[in-house]
Amino acid sequence: MPMPLVECIPNYSEGRRPEVVDQIIAAILSVPNVQILDRHSDPDHNRTVVTLLGEPEALKESVFRSIVTAAELIDMDQHQGEHPCIGATDVVPFVPIRDFSMADCVELARQLGKRVGDELGIPVYLYEEATTSPDRINLENIRKGQYEGLKEEVITNPNRKPDYGPANLGKAGAVVIGAREALIAFNVYLATEDESIAKKIARTIRFSSGGLRFVKAMGVLVEGRAQVSMNLTNYHKTPIALVMETIRREARRYGVAIHHSELVGLIPQEALIDAAVWYTQLDQLEPNQVLENRLGQLQKEETRYAFLDELASESPTTGGGSAAAFTAAQAAALAAMVARLTLGKKKYAEVETDMRQVLEKAENLRKKLTLAIEEDAQSFEAVMAAMKLPKVTPEETEIRNRTIQSSTMVAAEAPLKTAEFTLEALSLLNIVTEKGNLNAITDAGTGGALAMAALTGAGANVRINLLPYTEDANVNKLLKRLEKIEKEAANFYMEIKKMLQERAKINLL
Repeated sequence: MPMPLVECIPNYSEGRRPEVVDQIIAAILSVPNVQILDRHSDPDHNRTVVTLLGEPEALKESVFRSIVTAAELIDMDQHQGEHPCIGATDVVPFVPIRDFSMADCVELARQLGKRVGDELGIPVYLYEEATTSPDRINLENIRKGQYEGLKEEVITNPNRKPDYGPANLGKAGAVVIGAREALIAFNVYLATEDESIAKKIARTIRFSSGGLRFVKAMGVLVEGRAQVSMNLTNYHKTPIALVMETIRREARRYGVAIHHSELVGLIPQEALIDAAVWYTQLDQLEPNQVLENRLGQLQKEETRYAFLDELASESPTTGGGSAAAFTAAQAAALAAMVARLTLGKKKYAEVETDMRQVLEKAENLRKKLTLAIEEDAQSFEAVMAAMKLPKVTPEETEIRNRTIQSSTMVAAEAPLKTAEFTLEALSLLNIVTEKGNLNAITDAGTGGALAMAALTGAGANVRINLLPYTEDANVNKLLKRLEKIEKEAANFYMEIKKMLQERAKINLL
């Protein structure tokens, strides 16, 4: 089964100091299985929006680390910007993407909220699907009065008490965490400096003022232009083309035109196609009439050797650790192959149960190792990002050193996990070499040789990452764990070679 995927779009109250944003990004990337799909910083709003995709638990840990970093580096008492906000990490929405329900996202949001409140002492408010109060479904209700207003009210007004954490705001402010469906953050710039026109148009189109359903909007001045800043919370029921044309019509009333528009973060392809269909009146458009859709079908055949092309490139992030995981995945695949070639054969009826168990385990193992390929690359990227952190002041140096060490430990854990999975693959290959279809025994032997090569590569990557920290007791535990794996693997491989000699008279080096 594919790994569950969740999207998260945390908003940080910093868009003017790139060095601060870079440290937040480094914290995000310090956790494997999390990818940054997009980042957008706006100095006028003084805000950065990051779009993340990842496995649920990894994503939760990644966002937590970013909240820690933002709380250390952003002082809300000094913050200024156009966008309303109440905290250094202002809002954290989780969006279900694959094999993860909205209810699961709600639980994820609440777990993160409780941890932030308990461990960091930052007030947390739950919103949208995760809310515990109807008054807090909408983000704007929680943000009422912004940081300054909430700082006063949270102490005296029981209705402003947070869901988790203390009822008082420190310099990190509060954070809003929740779960919701995908939305489009969409801004329209007008050909005028008159902010009041943008405010009037926003009042006309937003649902809370009697406008379009599923539209949240406000008027602000950005880069010397009036801007209608919006969140479109359901582009199926209120299409982006309808919103755009309503703004165009309202702008004409005030004698101005639309200058341009922009996206903050990502937009579903379907929303853009819907807009194109609306404007061109292509009501009978079929998905396979879109060139990219047809090309996508063809490209699936071309991606078979994409990893090798990436491995051969000058990029250092796909290196020996990823290659080790790839090689181990091949070993697991060969175990699955031999099991399949044994199943259903009368000659091997007595090992049918064993082969079914091997097949199930091998396929699960292959998926884990496939994920480990990317995990290793991401963990190395996190180390590289940490190396680039500023080190001008003692405080910056301390943060940099701490981040480098933590990301390096994660980078060592990735190939160690590959080594553990490789040991499992060898145990399965041992079974199919002994009991599997004799006609495929050399495939099992090839799998054993690949597994040992993978283990050698994974072990080398573990050791090189831990080399600067050999005095650390935890590091010694990791190295002993690796040595134990290598000894057990060597025993399995000896058995595989023995079976090849006994069953097929083949000597494997």
